[in-house]
Amino acid sequence: MDIQGLDEDGYIAREGSLERVRPEFAPVVDDARERIAAAFGPDRLHGAYLYGSIPRGTALPGVSDLDLLLALHREPTPDDRRAADALEAALDADFPQVDGVGVLLFGTGTLLSELERHDLGWFVACLCTPLLGEDLAGRLPRYRPDSLLARETNGDLALALPRWRERLAAADSDAELTALSRAVSRRLVRTGFTLVMPRWGGWTSDLSVSAEAFAAHYPDHADRMRLAAAVARTPTTDRAVLAALIDGLAPWLAAEYTAVHGEKAPRP
Repeated sequence: MDIQGLDEDGYIAREGSLERVRPEFAPVVDDARERIAAAFGPDRLHGAYLYGSIPRGTALPGVSDLDLLLALHREPTPDDRRAADALEAALDADFPQVDGVGVLLFGTGTLLSELERHDLGWFVACLCTPLLGEDLAGRLPRYRPDSLLARETNGDLALALPRWRERLAAADSDAELTALSRAVSRRLVRTGFTLVMPRWGGWTSDLSVSAEAFAAHYPDHADRMRLAAAVARTPTTDRAVLAALIDGLAPWLAAEYTAVHGEKAPRP
């Protein structure tokens, strides 16, 4: 894989692997594999994946979170969600190496659907590292960093803005503000990157690289995107900073994204 995240044929290469997991996180990953198998079993679980900084080999002990995606044979039920919540809490409590655990749940029908081909399907094939079960990547296409992928991954930013404003208005604790700042800033940086991804000609999950790729094409908005990248690395409780991102950068970015790539196909 070259520095732009593509394979020799110009397709986006899978960015993580179990071989890249740092020794500090290996016990967490091993335990997660065992707990997932015990909690869901072969009748419910089709496969499990890691994603994020741990399989990329860039995680920091005590700072990074553990991100998991579970592909179920059928669509998730409330019982499945409760089991995932219990798994999150147990892993987070038992391993100080990670600062938070998140488990996404999807049915294989959704992950392999035509509607999700260039969003969740791409996410599994390119950003997720197999941990248990069959790898669905073998049943998905290969992907290029083109406008279709840009549209279907982040062409719905405008839908997030009302929710972010509501969360900011309702937040009454530092924990809520920190969580919101992390979510908002990461989404903005990733959206800013995919806006320019076809012109940049590759793929990266590095937030700093993403912000600079954006800045090269939109210098008038570079400072605000660099601010988002800084907040993504070090979340803030400063309401003024959050307001600048949510009411300043985000509306412009959503409008520019639609103008360049169009709107993401509506989901039910």
